[in-house]
Amino acid sequence: MNKYLWAFIYLATLLWSAIAPKDYLTWFLEVLPAVIGAVILFTYYSFRLTPLLYVLILLHCVILMIGGHYTYAEVPLFDTIKDIFNLDRNNYDKVGHFAQGFVPAILAREILIRKQVVNGKTWLNTFIISICLAFSAFYELIEWWVAILSGENAEAFLGTQGYIWDTQSDMAIALVGAICAIVFLAKYHDKQLNSAIS
Repeated sequence: MNKYLWAFIYLATLLWSAIAPKDYLTWFLEVLPAVIGAVILFTYYSFRLTPLLYVLILLHCVILMIGGHYTYAEVPLFDTIKDIFNLDRNNYDKVGHFAQGFVPAILAREILIRKQVVNGKTWLNTFIISICLAFSAFYELIEWWVAILSGENAEAFLGTQGYIWDTQSDMAIALVGAICAIVFLAKYHDKQLNSAIS
């Protein structure tokens, strides 16, 4: 993906998300990982990633920014889905957690393969899934710490919507995302890695 197009989409979405969000503290907390993720562009010349990975990182950043703008519990499209299917909650946060497993799986895969950290497909996939689960669990710890520090203002950031198994289901959805990334994108990712290395 063209780096200027990537930057334009990223900055336009970031700007949109910052205009009158539901809550600026929640916006900041939700968008911060996307801002950190944008640092990846600074490696463009020293450690260029595959086009697939740049697109996935951008998609994940957009998901985070949409969640930051509306809060994950109040994304309008998912309110509509909730109403149509008579669901108990707005499930946009599950989209975010799926991406939280899916995108880091390809990132971890790319780094592990290019740096030749592990040998063999089984070990590679085991490490990828372990990294994604560790990342997801650590994010849940961050949410918990933010909730303790911010007190009553934490509900919009946590987005549990009264679901007692929210933390566990978030990690399970991230696991499903990581597995889906490996199952559905590994061959395509390998082709891009081979052309990037040669």
